Amino acid sequence: MTVKTLMDSTDVGRSTFYLYFKDIHEVMEALLAILQEEIFDAAKPWITHVGDPIALMIESMTGLVRISYMRGPIYRAFADAAASDKRFEKEWSDFLCAFDDAACARIEADQRQGLIPDFDVRPVVVALNRLDAYSLIQAFGQHPRNEPEPVRKALTRIWISTLYGSEWVGRNSSTLVRT
Repeated sequence: MTVKTLMDSTDVGRSTFYLYFKDIHEVMEALLAILQEEIFDAAKPWITHVGDPIALMIESMTGLVRISYMRGPIYRAFADAAASDKRFEKEWSDFLCAFDDAACARIEADQRQGLIPDFDVRPVVVALNRLDAYSLIQAFGQHPRNEPEPVRKALTRIWISTLYGSEWVGRNSSTLVRT
């Protein structure tokens, strides 16, 4: 994408673009910052709230899928751009790492409470988050988009069974107690 191709799709000229942005990278970085804020807001229940982690995971995954359904093409554009542009690659990596850090903190807290077995958290989180990113981009990054509910169910099942155990998949407990 170039500034010219972007502005050719609008009713304003390139000079208007340069009043607000230095280059196309700044536009993409601004869009990624908005996307990151929206996704963190959606994931906040599981990442930061206290209570039933299964219900919180379901709530967060529902929000994540909703945002990804709405913003899928932006998500895909950034992931695609990161493959061929070092600046975008760094921004994309930082974006993903922010979610890795937040999920690691939550899982480690749940491990201290005995809700999740002990394991090396970071590699599991990186795998889960990259699985999410790829799945969401594939499902919603182009038209026609997939139906959101099967994607939400699949990702929720994977996260819950990986972290809390398969016995919790499909359950919405009021308390999580490992036996």
